[in-house]
Amino acid sequence: MYKMLITGAGSAQTNGVVNCLLDDSEDCEIIGVGSDPYDLMFCRAHKRYLIPHSTKPEYKEVFLKIIDMEKPDIVHFQHDVEMAIALKFADEIKARGCKLFVPDYETIDTCVYKYKSWQKFKAAGVKVPENLVIHTESDLQQAFKDLTDGQQPIWFRPMIIGNAGKGAFVTADISEAKENLDNVHGWGNYMAAEYLPGENMTWLSIWDNGELIVAQGRKRGGWAYSSMSMSGVTGITKIGMTYSSPELDEIAINCCKAVATDNKPHGIFGVDLKCDRNGIPNPTEINISRFFATVEFFEKAGLNMPAIFKNLALYGKKPELLKKLNPLADDLLWLRSLDDRPILTTRERMEETLIDWHNI
Repeated sequence: MYKMLITGAGSAQTNGVVNCLLDDSEDCEIIGVGSDPYDLMFCRAHKRYLIPHSTKPEYKEVFLKIIDMEKPDIVHFQHDVEMAIALKFADEIKARGCKLFVPDYETIDTCVYKYKSWQKFKAAGVKVPENLVIHTESDLQQAFKDLTDGQQPIWFRPMIIGNAGKGAFVTADISEAKENLDNVHGWGNYMAAEYLPGENMTWLSIWDNGELIVAQGRKRGGWAYSSMSMSGVTGITKIGMTYSSPELDEIAINCCKAVATDNKPHGIFGVDLKCDRNGIPNPTEINISRFFATVEFFEKAGLNMPAIFKNLALYGKKPELLKKLNPLADDLLWLRSLDDRPILTTRERMEETLIDWHNI
């Protein structure tokens, strides 16, 4: 039996990882730590600790105290900003006998800051939307001159990664853009990007010192509760669909290598992409060293990536897969709704189950 400490306990993305590990054949003890007591109640970890938020001064002392008490074999962070903070005392974590399977601090820092990762993508020759940092009203005017033809809107987002599209907005109106930037104190902290009108895609991967262990592509068929967000992006996938394409694989692999030190990715890299008007996937960010909230989708379909990660990190054991790239069949659907369990299905099964009024 192994013991794993997982952060962000109670969040959707951590709960999915916990569920996958509990479904694995190896016995485990999961220690969940989180800063929201109400979220923690939804975590299925064997023990749940309420701790200070990672930005609080007492976070380090409490975190290390729990490690001393529980003596986990491995610590896994499910929030990239928290991980960036905790890695500043990584040596103290490792000195307690805990394994960490994460990229170096420089790689994490690059991915946490969207503008830094965008610069890395562009320097590597990856097709990306044009971006401008908005410091002044003059920059805003330049953005509307360079990034839109007057018909398409512009995508505005914070320069540091925020969960669920936090703070992002889309507008074709310069006055509205100025008002929004004023309201969120966004001057100097926001970037404007060329709008990408195509499909949303993700590509989740695990690497070991530059070697790709496994990767799976997915499309998003829509965001849940999109009307509640200025940008229409909530970070909550309503419809997920397994998807594979050599083009997506090549672009995503190049993105991971572009941000990694010495071009050798290590750990978990989740690439978010959106297609441009020509249908070419453009990367928008990398979710570094953590699994997507919908990782349970892949597990229920037959690909338990948290278990693969655990075996690699703890035992150096690599999975026996027929394919490293996209081992799951295409077009599997994962449907999500508030207050109900997700559904794994296909369009064919939906057509067999539902009575379409056209056929009455």
